Amino acid sequence: MQNNFSKILLSIIFIFFTSSLFALDVNLLTHYRNNGIEDIQKELDKKLTDENYWNTYLKNIDTSFGYFESFTNILACDKSQSRLAVYKKDTNNTYQLKQEYSAYTGKMKGDKLREGDLKTPVGVYNIVKKITKVDSFYGPMAFVTSYPNSYDKYRGKTGQGIWIHGLPIKQERDEFTKGCIAINNKSIECLDRNIDIKKTILIIDENIVKKNTVSKATYSEVLSNLFAWRYSWIYNDINNYLSFYAPEFKRFDGMNLDRFKKYKTRIFQKNEKKTIIFKDINVIPYPDTNNIFKIVFKEKYKSNSFSFTGNKVLIVRLEDNKFNIITEK
Repeated sequence: MQNNFSKILLSIIFIFFTSSLFALDVNLLTHYRNNGIEDIQKELDKKLTDENYWNTYLKNIDTSFGYFESFTNILACDKSQSRLAVYKKDTNNTYQLKQEYSAYTGKMKGDKLREGDLKTPVGVYNIVKKITKVDSFYGPMAFVTSYPNSYDKYRGKTGQGIWIHGLPIKQERDEFTKGCIAINNKSIECLDRNIDIKKTILIIDENIVKKNTVSKATYSEVLSNLFAWRYSWIYNDINNYLSFYAPEFKRFDGMNLDRFKKYKTRIFQKNEKKTIIFKDINVIPYPDTNNIFKIVFKEKYKSNSFSFTGNKVLIVRLEDNKFNIITEK
């Protein structure tokens, strides 16, 4: 396995130095000549923390609603206008409006705070699953959302069962819901035909979900911070690693910053060699905020004492060119 990794890394190095962007990086090549693959890997990891790399990388990428590596469908719900819009990534990798449906949302205005408040939540959610065996009140099917997400739980929100569903088949209904998003039955069948729920993100806002509210330079800041956090993690820089956490940080399981610092310090003191890979990265500006982002990605972590492969979620606040992690899962 180590031999395969070396071959892959050497291939990356070849591409790296034959590209026009990095062909003149003599210092990096000298590091490799004198110190081998591990040294060059560290230099490459460091370059991923550079905003200039991300500015170049993002130049021709559509960041209208966020930076997405794994979502091809965006559902955007405007509560004020009772609309649900569907955007799909086209062959040019840009998100185009494909459908727009009239929708019913919660009876009460404002963001959902507690169970039974009759409000539709404001936030960013996954579609967890589709249910076809539902009560006829919900039409032919329902899509279950991930409310409450980790940020909702961090802020103490309660409730559950927020769906996108159809309309009653056998009875009348009010022109509002208890917190779900309801569209007519032909529309939900159309939606079902046109989205892959594993590649779909739902953004709910009080007003229209606006495009291009965040500059590409800001996304570069967030992504360079993400890989700077990763860099300090890989190379056991505990002080820099912990500097990315907000004073009010609380992990998904309730662990506060003081306990988290002690826990991570014990792990870092092992000084283990680690492999940490991030892929399928998505960065979404959180609705109704100015500087909060939801970062979702797949993480592969391996050390001598522990390994993990799975989904990771960070909620971060960007201030003065650095992000602070508020909560993580």
